Amino acid sequence: HVRQLYALVSETLRYASVLEKLLDGAALLQAEKKLAPQLAKVLVYDLLFGKGLKCGGRWKALARRHRARLEAELARMKVRHKVSRNEDLLAPEKAASAAASQVPRYVRVNTLKTSVDDVIDFFKRQGYAYLGKAASVKELKALSGKKFLLDLHLPELLVFPSQTDLHDNLLYTSGHIILQDKASCLPAFLLGPVAGSHVIDACAAPGNKTSHLAAILKNKGQIFAFDVDPKRVATMNTLLTRAGVTGCQLVQQDFLTVDPREPKYSRVTHILLDPSCSGSGMVTRGPGEEAAPSAERLQALAGFQRRVLTHALSFPALQRLVYSTCSLHQEENEDVVQAVLQEWGSAFRLVNAFPSWPCRGLAAFSGAESCLRASPADTLTHGFFVAVLERCREGAAAPSSLPAAAKENPQPGEETEPGAAPKKKKKKKQQVK
Repeated sequence: HVRQLYALVSETLRYASVLEKLLDGAALLQAEKKLAPQLAKVLVYDLLFGKGLKCGGRWKALARRHRARLEAELARMKVRHKVSRNEDLLAPEKAASAAASQVPRYVRVNTLKTSVDDVIDFFKRQGYAYLGKAASVKELKALSGKKFLLDLHLPELLVFPSQTDLHDNLLYTSGHIILQDKASCLPAFLLGPVAGSHVIDACAAPGNKTSHLAAILKNKGQIFAFDVDPKRVATMNTLLTRAGVTGCQLVQQDFLTVDPREPKYSRVTHILLDPSCSGSGMVTRGPGEEAAPSAERLQALAGFQRRVLTHALSFPALQRLVYSTCSLHQEENEDVVQAVLQEWGSAFRLVNAFPSWPCRGLAAFSGAESCLRASPADTLTHGFFVAVLERCREGAAAPSSLPAAAKENPQPGEETEPGAAPKKKKKKKQQVK
């Protein structure tokens, strides 16, 4: 049921702008004043574009009552746009964001349950052609049909053509793979805690980054995952259980209310902070869904982000922190990092993270190029921002550009640059048959 709901919501978002016009044209929300706009979109999508209404009771009756008017408005939209298929109504939106449509389907191998080699073998048995490790972003863009690659930057990330749907695949339903955008994989990868570390995921829901942290830790250590909403915590618990995550304590609490001096957090050395933001980098958003938030909205978000970043840096044993957003706005990214670093003086410094990553931070202050940015056009991902901060030690050497796990546990004969291909493991994990 969770999988079906996820697919329904994803498709509803894809048709968001079309649905908004349908609702306006049919005056559905004016006729049904108690109907929430988001629920109305889901109902109308299922009625006109999906596989038919699956719900019952008053919602089904309400949708059927307005069916004729909605179908008439849909027909008028097709006439105005001179198209015959529902999918063709999406064309103007796609044309306005051609780069977004090229973002591939990224698949993170969940190493808590399996290995990269085993997952590659599984897909090959399903008729997919494995093309090896990508040498450039251009290779990712050229993918088509049933072909896939190993990502050129992240060693446990497979890349499929953008239209590939794996929600019903056995590997996904069993938790052996996680469908997660490449940019969203960067925060945990760059935080890189070694096995046994105590880690906080400060704004954890829905839990993909949390499960990534658990995989990096090899389920050895302790993760404290915070979210204030009980429903999101319950969903996260389901997803983490499916992924085989242990040693993770879910905490239904606003991270800003957590006492850093509480004894159970005394060994927290790593924090992943991905706070609420405008979401302006998400390519699946409709064009009217806060693509251009107001100056007041950005100011409010940035104020919250500064407070939560300052709070995270106050944990006494903290050594490394990753701050990330899915926003394109400087106000939520470089400006937040600059303000908080100035507040903390020489206590923390920016790490020159992932030097081979092509997109760097905007030149908002000296050193901002140490931050990372991602975009559909340049990195074939969602829009994203990542900054890595480390605590300064008196007399310490220059900060490393590697995740902690990579620099503390280098593998003999392997490259030391993040993204180097892993050596094949002799011992395989839980092979999928």
